[in-house]
Amino acid sequence: MADPKGFMTTGRETPARRPVPLRLMDWREVYEDFEPARLEKQASRCMDCGIPFCHNGCPLGNLIPEWNDLVYRHDWRTAIDRLHATNNFPEFTGRLCPAPCESACVLGINSDPVTIKQVEVEIIDRAFAEGWVRPEPARVRTGRRVAVVGSGPAGLAAAQQLTRAGHEVTVYERADRVGGLLRYGIPEFKMEKRHLDRRLAQMRAEGTEFRAGVNVGVDLTAAELREGHDAVLLAGGATAARELPVPGRELDGVHQAMEYLPLANRVQEGDTDTPAITAQGKHVIVIGGGDTGADCLGTALRQGAASVTQLEIMPQPPAARPAGQPWPTYPMLYKVTSAHEEGGERVYSVSTTAFRGDAAGRVRSLALTEVVRTDKGFEPVEGTEREIPAELVLLAMGFTGPERPGLLTDLGVELDARGNVVRDKDYATTVPGVFCAGDMGRGQSLIVWAIAEGRAAAAAVDRRLTGDTLLPAPIPPTARPLV
Repeated sequence: MADPKGFMTTGRETPARRPVPLRLMDWREVYEDFEPARLEKQASRCMDCGIPFCHNGCPLGNLIPEWNDLVYRHDWRTAIDRLHATNNFPEFTGRLCPAPCESACVLGINSDPVTIKQVEVEIIDRAFAEGWVRPEPARVRTGRRVAVVGSGPAGLAAAQQLTRAGHEVTVYERADRVGGLLRYGIPEFKMEKRHLDRRLAQMRAEGTEFRAGVNVGVDLTAAELREGHDAVLLAGGATAARELPVPGRELDGVHQAMEYLPLANRVQEGDTDTPAITAQGKHVIVIGGGDTGADCLGTALRQGAASVTQLEIMPQPPAARPAGQPWPTYPMLYKVTSAHEEGGERVYSVSTTAFRGDAAGRVRSLALTEVVRTDKGFEPVEGTEREIPAELVLLAMGFTGPERPGLLTDLGVELDARGNVVRDKDYATTVPGVFCAGDMGRGQSLIVWAIAEGRAAAAAVDRRLTGDTLLPAPIPPTARPLV
């Protein structure tokens, strides 16, 4: 235990965010530096519980009490070894994960939980700064070839594990750069892409081959993919966006969030000076109250939107944990993200009924009505219909599963009732030699689940190819989270 009285003498503290007017002028991450001494004090709040429920809250099974204790004792070098033992990419999860581990923290029962996520990200950032993160190439090569389709967190985690096990791994990515949603879906102000690039450099040095700009199923057929590799791991994510079939959906200016966000990221990559879809000077409506909606909000504000309104069909969540979501489950609470802090308006319990446009076919307004949730679904409240200005509408309502036409159809893998790829306890699909990890089989989920499944699927592939494996397999694909 770090400090037997730490949880009583030290209050929870997190890094300050840069002033809103300042950060809206750039795309850098919003948090200011956190002094190591203050971080070590935060680590001292960990109680090293006899049953560390934070382990159960984390799909990766991160050894949280261990590295909290090591940070408190100034042993940062060992702390990164313990962190990397369960998580390939703590620099991603430390910035992007909603921290179900903190919701499961025992201290959180009657106090503020330990700042686990902040300790995690500070460990890995210091490890990179000190040069402790180095390539770990395999000592022995197996001669087996593995294809990983998709370069998001699941695909990258699986690829790194399989490369370190000695296999020849090729990662295929249909976009022009590697990283999946980490590259083009996450705004720069949430995670600067230098964190992704330095990890990719490590993986290349270890021997992982990346082939960007290859749409598997089109540029490379399913038959060619299988013929050229001893095993195939599908990790293409859940990329089929949920639609909103209301009158006016076809109007110019109504876009899916993943049509909009990548264009803003391409500006930061230096591909163009101005995105093809911009919020500058426009009244922007974001439909969907989740993290993707918040990403659209922060992006639109940085582009100089005249106004931004975020609509959500669900009621406003409570500020405190409700009785129906007891500890240590992950509660659905009202959150003020950095983007919400920057501006815009949030409207709850409303449903869009139509988009209305001008003579040129461009959207100009949005019709909505207030709704109440009943046993039959969401029912409109009579007399609450109204219209609000809308010159750019972004649909951020989540995803319905993987894209069916193309690779999945050509491979002939079986899909479940939700449209996700069916796999067994070893992540194997119904097609011999083809495996699946992450959102493509699980459905839309958290980055920690993607990495955990990538690691577990890599162990299953290694075992299938060699008869045994030394790779850790943290979870079966049927595991049910607390989240």
